[in-house]
Amino acid sequence: MILTNCTCCAAPLPHLAKQCSRCKTRYCGSACQAQHWKEGGHDEVCKKIKRGGGAEQYYANTKYSAAVAVAAEACAEDTKGQTCYICLEAVHRRTGEGLVRGCACHTTEGFVHASCLAEQAKILVAEAEENNLDSKVLNERWRRWSTCGLCEQSYHGVVRCALSWACWKTYLGRLEADQLRGMAMELLGGGLCGANYHEDALSVQESLLSTMPRLGVAEENILVVQGNLANSYHSLGRLEEGIRLRYDVYSRHLKLNGEEDKHTLIAALNYAIELSELRRFAEAKSLMCKMVPIARRVLGNYKRETLMLRVNYAMALYRDDNATLDDLREPVNMLEETERTALRVFGGAHPFVADIEIRLRNSRAALGARETPPPREGV
Repeated sequence: MILTNCTCCAAPLPHLAKQCSRCKTRYCGSACQAQHWKEGGHDEVCKKIKRGGGAEQYYANTKYSAAVAVAAEACAEDTKGQTCYICLEAVHRRTGEGLVRGCACHTTEGFVHASCLAEQAKILVAEAEENNLDSKVLNERWRRWSTCGLCEQSYHGVVRCALSWACWKTYLGRLEADQLRGMAMELLGGGLCGANYHEDALSVQESLLSTMPRLGVAEENILVVQGNLANSYHSLGRLEEGIRLRYDVYSRHLKLNGEEDKHTLIAALNYAIELSELRRFAEAKSLMCKMVPIARRVLGNYKRETLMLRVNYAMALYRDDNATLDDLREPVNMLEETERTALRVFGGAHPFVADIEIRLRNSRAALGARETPPPREGV
């Protein structure tokens, strides 16, 4: 957990909150600290938390262990009889954890321990820092925290969540202004969101965003975090808050980088999704009709962002109550083509492919309902 709330009363904490002098557990004031010691059981765990590296480290380690167990259990059937491609063991020799596979690797590839992935990413990033390698190399190596080194696709679901906790527990002890600490917090917010822990993700993202202006972070980096925050608003059903933030992020990316920049395209996609959720289909279709050709030209036909733009354009077409018959035929053809492409790129087990299949069924149902005339009375 990110310690952004008082451990006793759960009230939001100020930047410089009171801490237990021994274990660094944070409180909103002296009264809560005293109450937690006397009645909340802190006197029994304080020394244990200190031995675990302090409150933030202790809770991050605990959350990581729990997340790895969840991921291994979720992947148990898929990984049965396999071995880790890094350490070559079925069960991790030190941690006892099972295997996971949360990427787009096919057949017998991609079986691995979360701890092995974390150690590999940690070593790669440390080498880049120690040898003063340029930011491009550092960023490429940082991707190992979230991206499979074999298939080059992002981890997803509970595997992504476990790795995000691994990343956060690795870098949380650094100074607040340290670049990698901020990147780890951002990764954690995304990992929590990807595993549907949206309230926790919101807390992490709000905490990170509150520090960025104080640290003089570049506007583009602030926009990324605001976009992630809008994802959490969307998942929690806070659509009006989300769409205001989506529009602001999109318009600022457009001003900073122009319409052909990858980040502008992603911001446009997210804004269009929010418009569709609020049933503002005309605006959503207009925006995506403009952005899909740009994405195909700039990013290519096989990039996830391009495919997502096409999927959500199709959804805006078939969900619109005012759609014509031709409007309903177009998304069926578009989603059939997109599904074939996604299967080649991600494999059938990827949740993105499953999502496209659901959208395709829905689009076919919408078309079928319109093509089949209602029965005549008395027949």
